[in-house]
Amino acid sequence: MKAGRLVSILLLLQTRGRMTAAQLAEELEVSVRTVYRDVEALGAAGVPLYGDAGHAGGYRLLDGYRTRLTGLTAGEAQALFLAGAPGPAAELGLGSVLAAAQLKVRAALPPELRSHADRISGRFHLDAPGWYADGDEAPFLPAVADAVWNSRVLRVVYRRWREPTDVERRLEPYGLVLKAGRWYVVAGPGPRTFRVDQILELGTCDEVFDRPEDFDLAAYWAAYQRDFHDRLYRGEAVVRLAPGVTLARTRDIHGRQDDDGWRVVGVPIESVEHAHAEFLRLGADVEVLSPPELRARIAATVAELAGRYGNSEPGGGN
Repeated sequence: MKAGRLVSILLLLQTRGRMTAAQLAEELEVSVRTVYRDVEALGAAGVPLYGDAGHAGGYRLLDGYRTRLTGLTAGEAQALFLAGAPGPAAELGLGSVLAAAQLKVRAALPPELRSHADRISGRFHLDAPGWYADGDEAPFLPAVADAVWNSRVLRVVYRRWREPTDVERRLEPYGLVLKAGRWYVVAGPGPRTFRVDQILELGTCDEVFDRPEDFDLAAYWAAYQRDFHDRLYRGEAVVRLAPGVTLARTRDIHGRQDDDGWRVVGVPIESVEHAHAEFLRLGADVEVLSPPELRARIAATVAELAGRYGNSEPGGGN
């Protein structure tokens, strides 16, 4: 809507300073011609806005002009308070800052919007970690966050999954990501991704780095996740599933059920070791047909369990 777009132009110029018509058009996803018309409308409404011609030109507000107009709709006020996650903010050392900011925003809202914000914060609660895993403790998280903010180099001792497990690394921290209750730091050179809870020792230094101007944290993380999933499931197991049993990402092999209701499907697997543990959880409701090494490993485990539980008493007694 035009009214909302005018408010957006006003707030963009107030927060960013001088902007060209092309920059405003790209930000608002409209044509440059539309920006010209909107700027004329703002001027006609008495907003002290003027444009400079030339290579370094653009539109800007008269020095010292500030508007109290926030342009918040009911939905925007709700989203603002829904996005304020106290848990992650506290982990970053910003819990009290977030609470103070929300208090100030709430006090500035009109009564109707304040009521909407109170309803959303009272009816929705964000809890990122899964049920069967506590959020990993990351004692160095505040220090990492400070280094991200101030573009300071970190020197860490990091524990990775392959040998040698404990390695020293020099990190140029570009940004932090919270995924399913676990914090990751994206750092150069590279960049590469590191789990913050796997940092064993951390030292800061006076060395600063230049964060690449074209680095987009959200775009990097989206590409990283796609690559992670592509690398994760490199193999496939063929299994028979009992009636009513479902697994994610399966493909039907025969396209039909057996006479007893079982069906044969292909299942993407990360590795034989990982699949071994996952399929054992299904007990007698799954039969692994291939690969042969996975079938043999499960058979050996089942035979060992049968021998252990075949005794009448715990501990191997007769």
